[in-house]
Amino acid sequence: MIHVIVSVELAEGRRDDFLAEFHRIVPQVLDEPGCIAYGPTIDAATEIEAQSTSGDDVVTIVEKWQSLADLQNHMVAPHMLEYRPRVRDMIQASRLQILQDA
Repeated sequence: MIHVIVSVELAEGRRDDFLAEFHRIVPQVLDEPGCIAYGPTIDAATEIEAQSTSGDDVVTIVEKWQSLADLQNHMVAPHMLEYRPRVRDMIQASRLQILQDA
């Protein structure tokens, strides 16, 4: 199983715009072969002292795929190729982590 964590640092004030575009592709991605989970997350408001937060302009995408091949196919899926240009100007930086079960 493949786990993917993507931290997306957005231009100030663009989080809602980014999330609107992101939510448009979620149903298509969930229908892809091998997709187990796919969705955006933001900091949860808690009183847990050990919590590390990312801030208002960061969205963390959490994905789970059955195999690396499924993830690679996702990255070149037509809806993903159409999505990326729509959000490009909203993104300042991103960090991709690809993990596997231990």
